[in-house]
Amino acid sequence: MQAQKLEGGCLCGSLRYTVEGEPLMAAICHCTMCRRAHAAPAVAWALYRQEQVGFTQGQTTLYASSEDALRGFCATCGTQITFTATFLPGLIDISVGSLDTPQLIEPTLHYWHAEHLAWAEFADALPRYPEFPPLE
Repeated sequence: MQAQKLEGGCLCGSLRYTVEGEPLMAAICHCTMCRRAHAAPAVAWALYRQEQVGFTQGQTTLYASSEDALRGFCATCGTQITFTATFLPGLIDISVGSLDTPQLIEPTLHYWHAEHLAWAEFADALPRYPEFPPLE
């Protein structure tokens, strides 16, 4: 069986990337920082090993959104693409919405649900974690 290979990029097309293989986790984040960075009520992320992700056109501009985390975005159009953090060594989150085929990545849980907006409730039966979920 061939490993899954997906492509994605930013709104203006300046950044393009590929991801190979399955994500370690796909989830919907409700934290305040993700909501503000994406100007959205919640953000779907797919977590990969850094070696699974490669930029084929352009590179993200990095913003230190906290002491421990970097967010990668397109400097031209502002599309948020990546999230890395010291507490996730060797791992990189890719925003599911930046994939060309986001329907192929289905989140399996919600995290930072303690910060979710009450009016933005998802009608699913996925597990909800008050903060970041335990990594197994």
